[in-house]
Amino acid sequence: LVLCISSAERISCIRKHNKHSFMLMNWLTSSPLKAKVQSFHNLTFLCMFSRYLKWWYKKTQVEKKAPFIDMFRALPLRQIYGAPLGGIGGGTITRGWRGEFCRWQLNPGMYHYKTVIANQFTVCLRRGGQTVYQQVLSVERPPTLQGWNWGYCGEYAFYHALYPRAWTVYQLPGQNVTLTCRQISPVIPHDYQDSSLPAAVFVWDIENKNDYALDVSIMFTMVNGSGHKDDKSGGHWNEPFHLEKDGEAVSGVLLHHCTATNPYTLCIAAREQADREVSHQTAFSPKGTCSCLWSDLITDGRLDSPTGSSPPTQKGEKVAAALAVSCSVPALKLNSLEFCLAWDMPRITFGSGEREHVRRYARYFGDKGDASPSLSHYALTHYKQWEKSIEEWQRPILQDSSLPPWYKSALFNELYFVADGGTVWTELSEDADISGGVRSEDGGLPAQPALVKEYGRFAYLEGQEYRMYNTYDVHFYASFALIMLWPKLALSVQYDIAGTVVQEDPTERLHLMNGRYSPVKTKNVVPHDIGDPDDEPWQRLNAYLIHDTADWKDLNLKFVLQVYRDFHLTQDSQYLRDMWPICQAVMESELKFDQDGDGLIENSGYADQTYDGWTVTGPSAYCGGMWLASLCVMCKMARLVDSEEAYRRYKDLLERGSAAFDKLLWNGKYYNYDSSGRALSNSIMSDQCAGHWFLRASGLEKEAFPKEKIRRALKSVFDLNVMSFSEGHMGAVNGMRPEGVPDHSSVQSDEVWIGVVYGLAATMIHEGMLEEGMRTAEGCYRTVWERLGMAFQTPEAYCERSIYRSLAYMRPLSVWAMQLALDTSQRDNTVLAKTGDSGDNGEIKT
Repeated sequence: LVLCISSAERISCIRKHNKHSFMLMNWLTSSPLKAKVQSFHNLTFLCMFSRYLKWWYKKTQVEKKAPFIDMFRALPLRQIYGAPLGGIGGGTITRGWRGEFCRWQLNPGMYHYKTVIANQFTVCLRRGGQTVYQQVLSVERPPTLQGWNWGYCGEYAFYHALYPRAWTVYQLPGQNVTLTCRQISPVIPHDYQDSSLPAAVFVWDIENKNDYALDVSIMFTMVNGSGHKDDKSGGHWNEPFHLEKDGEAVSGVLLHHCTATNPYTLCIAAREQADREVSHQTAFSPKGTCSCLWSDLITDGRLDSPTGSSPPTQKGEKVAAALAVSCSVPALKLNSLEFCLAWDMPRITFGSGEREHVRRYARYFGDKGDASPSLSHYALTHYKQWEKSIEEWQRPILQDSSLPPWYKSALFNELYFVADGGTVWTELSEDADISGGVRSEDGGLPAQPALVKEYGRFAYLEGQEYRMYNTYDVHFYASFALIMLWPKLALSVQYDIAGTVVQEDPTERLHLMNGRYSPVKTKNVVPHDIGDPDDEPWQRLNAYLIHDTADWKDLNLKFVLQVYRDFHLTQDSQYLRDMWPICQAVMESELKFDQDGDGLIENSGYADQTYDGWTVTGPSAYCGGMWLASLCVMCKMARLVDSEEAYRRYKDLLERGSAAFDKLLWNGKYYNYDSSGRALSNSIMSDQCAGHWFLRASGLEKEAFPKEKIRRALKSVFDLNVMSFSEGHMGAVNGMRPEGVPDHSSVQSDEVWIGVVYGLAATMIHEGMLEEGMRTAEGCYRTVWERLGMAFQTPEAYCERSIYRSLAYMRPLSVWAMQLALDTSQRDNTVLAKTGDSGDNGEIKT
């Protein structure tokens, strides 16, 4: 991804052009039912809206809590975000592509969108003992801090991001000097220590193209806080520090943010070296002109470096700190400077405040809240190894000339959500019992499975606007990123979900769609989510209250499919043994949806699956296909655990269900949306092969679906949902009519879901349709990252009119399913080449 800072005006025009569409869409449709505006003419949705309004008022005005989805305070589209800073599960700070610090998630799962204008890098150039140039490296011209030199010309700066790294290049006008700021976050596959660290490093490479030497200083300023109102709550203070360890020394400033709940310390630091000078200003007020700090730097390229800590702030006051590092750069030579930004909030409470949790990184740096110096020291002395690991991971893909550049950008940059999805990664507390009270000997789990005890608990939000942890119907798609890159975290999530299956919460509550009361959690079904970070996740499940998801048809099946896929990719036999009784329990629950006994489940005449605004009745392509796929993997697992009786039972269901599926849904070209016989039941659903997709990802090919029918269905989807939609430039629309127009019958059928499209593309690749798969996915990437300017905030959905929904969403992590498909195809081709087998039935191989 390459973004030019001077392109801000162009992007602003796109935003203005769509402003009213975006506002209308967000006000009404970034809503609990995940739907679009036109649906509100339907009486059902009007009634739901009325119930939501009453619930919203009680939640916000009486309980003083944040709704899990707030349709009245939806996020505006701000086309400013760059790669976030920090590892996984310790909080994130996002730095925009113009250099601003603009999105904060330090309190777990709770976002704060505020650009803190005083958080900046400033360059000072000196020649012969005189300052010749001093400039804030920001295009902004704020009304505050007028004593600083603002307004850097954006035509001389460029931004590049390939997560978890980013580069900003500044060609200093008139100075013949180029600065490159490289930011590195420790997001490293298969690393379960450094990947948890709440820190990032900024390496400034300085190129002096002059025929004379220069002294160069970079100053890093940071406010104690995040721009939140609690920055003025009083009691915050700063102090300088120096830490020497293992022959390496770092120094900087600690900014202690002393809130009553979840206090933390920010740290700006630099490594001390013989040819570098590190100086600091412990405290300054980030209001007014702030000319004293500017003059301090301009005088001699360094700061005064007072000793001692600053006094605690008074209520209404803010305090900031500054750190400067200087070096000499000979004529026509290069040099570099290094900074670290770290934050330490080891102990956290969620919104309810009932329990305290310890973050993963505290295992290595302690949970006392005094780890910032050690974190910064570790980051500054280990970032080169981080970069080496990142490059070794990314190099084979980046150097593969057969892969287009847009795909490489999508693959790595969509990974931002693994860290910036409101993510938490905590230790399993000593008194935790994830089994739900049903132990292994009774068909449950150990209270503390060894894997969870070793690798901790992991949770990420459905989306930054849809605040529910580990939303399971969506995680089904996103989980490919975890199982391929951090498989222990993927298995940890599965253990947590498995433990919730046997739990029940009989508390009756109102569900907003139908207005009926039903239990929060029913036994032996997979929950929709593990809770709201503004409540007490893991303890109180199912923050989602639009539908009663106990009757959803996809959740149980998605659990079973993930269990086998994860086993296939990890070969963890203990995991399979632990999950087997849970899989049996959820399949027994699922069987009640086969009401006519033909071996095929039926949907219940409402939106009872992840498409929670798209009604489906009777046997359906989406849920019916996943049911057959689940029966297939249950047969496989039964054989692996030596349960011949279970194998025969699931095999019988599979044979009967497959016959019914084919008879009721196959129309010669594709599988109908459902078998209800309604006027639109023969719509082409882009996600109709989801069950087969997971079978292919699990190393299975022809066990449930005839290959020729899958290929024919995928071709129909490509011809109609992709190429007949927006001239093939926007990905695959969810629903398409046979006559080549989008299905407008429901609230979601004419949306494009980016994560679904990536999954569809993966399915095509598995089936040898590489060109079609890439063309399908490319439309989504170019729409989101280029035409709509939604970098690092990929939404759940958009429409042909460029109306979007739910910014910064989990599901697009499914792009890693495409990489799995590519890897699998490559391995298959290698085997074929060695054996000389040309494949069966003349199928196309990639």
